[in-house]
Amino acid sequence: MFSHRARAGAASGIVVAAVTVGLAPPGAAQPAPRGQASRVVTLTGASSINATEARYAVKGTDLGIMWTDERGQILAAFGDTFGAGWAGPGSGFGDPAAIDWRSNTLARSSDRNPADGMSFTDFVTDRANHAKQLIPSLKRDGIEMSTIPTGGVNVGGRNYLAYMSVRHFGPAGHWITNYSGVAYSDDGGQTWQDALGARRLNSPGLDEKFQMIAYARRDGFVYAFGTPNGRFGDAYVARVPEQRLLDKSAYEYWTGGTWLPAVSAVAAPIVAGPVGELSVRYDQLLKSWEMMTTDESREAIVVRLAPQPTGPWGPPIPVATARQYPHLYGGFLNPDSHGSDLYFTMTQYDRYNVSLMHATLPTSDRR
Repeated sequence: MFSHRARAGAASGIVVAAVTVGLAPPGAAQPAPRGQASRVVTLTGASSINATEARYAVKGTDLGIMWTDERGQILAAFGDTFGAGWAGPGSGFGDPAAIDWRSNTLARSSDRNPADGMSFTDFVTDRANHAKQLIPSLKRDGIEMSTIPTGGVNVGGRNYLAYMSVRHFGPAGHWITNYSGVAYSDDGGQTWQDALGARRLNSPGLDEKFQMIAYARRDGFVYAFGTPNGRFGDAYVARVPEQRLLDKSAYEYWTGGTWLPAVSAVAAPIVAGPVGELSVRYDQLLKSWEMMTTDESREAIVVRLAPQPTGPWGPPIPVATARQYPHLYGGFLNPDSHGSDLYFTMTQYDRYNVSLMHATLPTSDRR
């Protein structure tokens, strides 16, 4: 299996195979067959088009969860982020201060043409040339290792960021969460307030269904697509009136035949596992919902299509595979994808930085 956060034992170690892979030069896309992803640009790291190490002390990071705000710019949330003292994948965590470990960071971009990459306008910073941690974490294994973004949405000028509090990283694709949470910002992402009442505690059996939440907004609702902790559970969906996103009592859960206002336990699967790192959007050209996930069983990032957020969701369409991109994970749809042209972010763990990718849906798979 390809690696993602293959962390075991104490916080002093990251277990990952070190593979040397050359970075694509800025603006250079790698050739790929139709239906397979090509790399548009590398977005983060020293050699990226955004030169994030020099400009923002972002030497290594992952994810890149994107949504648009009320001004039309794209916000991109990243996971565990490391600075100059970090020696690269396989070097271990060590002292958080020495490696400048931040559990989450946020970039902003006014570049709405993904065909030639995505230039960042800036990062949210706490001092000159230093990307800020938005949501604090204890960074203590077995208690709270990190607070990692899983989804974002803007409603009425307020940005919401769903995240998971990770207690422990196990073998690749397996981790345990304490809870899923929501933070919000009313100043363009500069400062964030953790909404304590919106937290969803993990169950004693470690199988609460909405520990990793992705958002999609449509027709007055925010749809919350969820999975349990890790990458092997089923996917579920809930909806909430968009102005009540922080009110857990306002959520309705899809039971397989109806929406039921109750607790998440009533939710029925909309996609059978293994489902990891959800990203969902509605495409106006295709008149179809799109769901992108990491599929450990296929060692691939896949896309499914559906007429409604509840489904029926079609078969997985691989758009990037570990054979082509070793150690890949975390496919997150770009808001400027249109029709069969999909743009998304992807991380490769052995280089631990984020790329912007492009794939074209095969004609036979379009709805």
